[in-house]
Amino acid sequence: MDPLSLGLPHREPFVFVGDVLSVDAGASARGVKTFDGSEAFFAGHFPGDPIVPGVILTEALAQIAGIAGGGHGGRFLLSAVRVMKFHRPVRPGEEIALVATKVGGMGGLLSFDVRATVADETVAEGQIILSQS
Repeated sequence: MDPLSLGLPHREPFVFVGDVLSVDAGASARGVKTFDGSEAFFAGHFPGDPIVPGVILTEALAQIAGIAGGGHGGRFLLSAVRVMKFHRPVRPGEEIALVATKVGGMGGLLSFDVRATVADETVAEGQIILSQS
């Protein structure tokens, strides 16, 4: 599924979910993204040894969480990164599986456990907070 058709408010070049595989609106979502290496940030991160920046992985996870939280129509903003761990670098050409699962909420805030994997190996995981805008 196209992430933009599911309410993701972002537009290129700031869409970091390539395809949405499943959505349980209000509860969870799974998606994938592959960076091909032509993205501008690889020119400086790092020349000759490109690595997907941790902030980009975090944003991709926030985007899949926003899709999980909103399903078809809700809009959320990243409000906090409670914890985020990076277990190994992600390289251009690797397919990144993105998963977000809602673990709590209060008022307009939603809390998600998030995980990024490459070939079933966890490369990043943490917890983020989204606020409804």
